[in-house]
Amino acid sequence: MGEKSKSTFLFSSSIIFTLLSLSAAVSTPFQLQTLVPRPLPSPPTTLSWQHSDTDSDSLVETSELDTLHSNTTLEVQLDLHHVDALSSEETPERLFDLRLQRDALRAETINSLVSKAVARNPPRAPGRGSAFSSSIISGLAQGSGEYFTRLGVGTPPKYLYMVLDTGSDVVWVQCSPCKKCYSQSDPIFDPSKSRSFSGIPCGSPLCRSLDSSGCNQRRMCLYQVSYGDGSVTFGDFSTETLTFRRTKVGRVALGCGHDNEGLFVGAAGLLGLGRGRLSFPSQSGRRFNRKFSYCLVDRSASSRPSSLVFGDAAIPRTAQFTPLLTNPKLDTFYYVELLGISVGGTRVPKITPSLFKMDQDGNGGVIIDSGTSVTRLTRPAYIAMRDAFRVGAANLKRAPDFSLFDTCFDLSGKTSVKVPTVVLHFRGADVSLPATNYLIPVDSSGTFCFAFAGTMSGLSILGNIQQQGFRVAYDMAGSRIGFAPRGCD
Repeated sequence: MGEKSKSTFLFSSSIIFTLLSLSAAVSTPFQLQTLVPRPLPSPPTTLSWQHSDTDSDSLVETSELDTLHSNTTLEVQLDLHHVDALSSEETPERLFDLRLQRDALRAETINSLVSKAVARNPPRAPGRGSAFSSSIISGLAQGSGEYFTRLGVGTPPKYLYMVLDTGSDVVWVQCSPCKKCYSQSDPIFDPSKSRSFSGIPCGSPLCRSLDSSGCNQRRMCLYQVSYGDGSVTFGDFSTETLTFRRTKVGRVALGCGHDNEGLFVGAAGLLGLGRGRLSFPSQSGRRFNRKFSYCLVDRSASSRPSSLVFGDAAIPRTAQFTPLLTNPKLDTFYYVELLGISVGGTRVPKITPSLFKMDQDGNGGVIIDSGTSVTRLTRPAYIAMRDAFRVGAANLKRAPDFSLFDTCFDLSGKTSVKVPTVVLHFRGADVSLPATNYLIPVDSSGTFCFAFAGTMSGLSILGNIQQQGFRVAYDMAGSRIGFAPRGCD
């Protein structure tokens, strides 16, 4: 065959192959689901709890709970509320803008922590026991994207709002006397009025477990924790009793902060739920079988009840599980294996498992984080996913980019629209996202944006917008994480 004939043949074959591919694409329509556009919510004017707080000492001690059969659970249900009520003077647009600002700083901090991590292999506490629960509140009002729970601190217990954070380990509260304290909705905790408060000596293993510690003149332990947004807490490292509903957990190591600065306005402190040895799940592992779960209330100020649950009752029967991975350089974060993503019912071909793989040195990978709002995917994966979504949403009117979002739509005047489905494929678990978990309002004028972003880092972060409505179960005893749809019901 001559060169001219060969070229003609190859060109014709290419045209035929392209036509066949287009025909196949047309014959396989995008899978769509309905989105009902709702604008950014206005903050509620009040923040109330269905069950009143109590300072009574007639509570169930953990020593009693530890003797119960492991299948015994305490089930208490409280309504979830957004912490918007703590910032009711702010506009929805301002709250959302603050949320994205803090979110960007948090993502940068996580990437910095991973890149600078040193090798350490802390022991895990064995676990067996019963269960207890507490309610969760969304932190949208703080512009932080974080969620809050209410629990009792000290004896008798003083009930305080605490940030819920799977990306942090140290538990801490603001304490009087304050050298510098930010504004919070509850009175500042006074350790001198608690019968169970006790300082930790400098030479103790708990003090040595801190990343940043020191000693005062009485040779008692001091702590300091800094966050990526510039927030910092400093004070005495101590042990104290925490009360979840009517269940006490004694001798929890926590920071009693006398100098606290930053964006924690409204909450009294932080409940660290990470994997490190000083996190609350690690410290009290044997009391609840090293299991907990949460369901994050929808940012649209939903009043559906949900809870943060510890113990065997935390694991829903309907959950799909994926194995937990371990970063050899950092023990705080929860790593999972993401294999691919489907848009409109079809796996995006350019999104391969290699894009999300963690190497032997601990670089890359995917973490699940309750304190990051927007899911960030390593940039090649994000671009491929975004482009596939744009094709499936070609019938929607485009809007200008907004902040970190480069795929936005004008849905003003629409009562419902059809959008491509999105499924995250983890090892052993296919998580199909509701439309409200990836197409979100960014103003009060009907602009909605695709709630994913790209990152130049090799580390991907699954944020809380994509987790909303699922019960996310952390089974550290089984080294796995589960997702149960409609877990807030």
